[in-house]
Amino acid sequence: MLAQRVAAAVIGVPLIFLIILAGGGVYAGAVAAAVAVAAIEFEHPRHGWVSVQGVVVAAACAAIAGTAHAGADHVIWALGAGALGTLAVTVGTYRDGERALGDWTWTAGALLYAGLLGSFLVLVRDLPDGRDWAYLVVFSTFATDTAAYFVGRAIGRRKLAPAISPGKTVEGAFGALAGGFAAVLLLNYFLGLRVDGGKMAVLAVALPVAAVIGDLAESALKRGMRIKDASELIPGHGGVLDRLDSMLFTFAVTYLFVQWAL
Repeated sequence: MLAQRVAAAVIGVPLIFLIILAGGGVYAGAVAAAVAVAAIEFEHPRHGWVSVQGVVVAAACAAIAGTAHAGADHVIWALGAGALGTLAVTVGTYRDGERALGDWTWTAGALLYAGLLGSFLVLVRDLPDGRDWAYLVVFSTFATDTAAYFVGRAIGRRKLAPAISPGKTVEGAFGALAGGFAAVLLLNYFLGLRVDGGKMAVLAVALPVAAVIGDLAESALKRGMRIKDASELIPGHGGVLDRLDSMLFTFAVTYLFVQWAL
């Protein structure tokens, strides 16, 4: 498992680096594609891998995230259109009103989780100095997840949330917070962002907390769906949704931090 994770990282990290470097439509398109796959992974336990609902929600989530490249205000319009489109498909597909309501509620969750939160990946890249902010978020999130993994394996004893994710430990969570805190401060310096240390300390605390919450949130979803991984698309890592879980939250927190604190 560890060898697979390392091999996937060796391929994936340079690719992510180059996509962020490219920015613009290339980056927005890549995010939209990733979000579409994540939406299908979100939908498949309820509707299967191939379904009208899955295709529609994937397209809607991709549009929500991709539209963010045109500005934050466009995201709300795309979200509303996606909600109406998926509602129309749900109503037109089912005769059972109770089942239809449950399916649309689940789909609305996909729009918010994969689509709306996914849009922050684009919004951060489009900020002034957005390339460096995106690098900071991605690599700080990687540092947070990596620290949690190795600290948890080395000294983890007490379960953090056994009902949600039995493998996560309190010690691993503290390792995640420490690793993420250090990564944010170091990347602030090495990327040349030069944000005031006091202000950046706020993000250095908030980002790893958001990463841990994002990881637990997806674990809760998977536990509710009775699946171990969103898919097996990425060897050793699960699916795209499994890789985006923390970043959906850390990019949102970072965007809000830049907008409100700087």
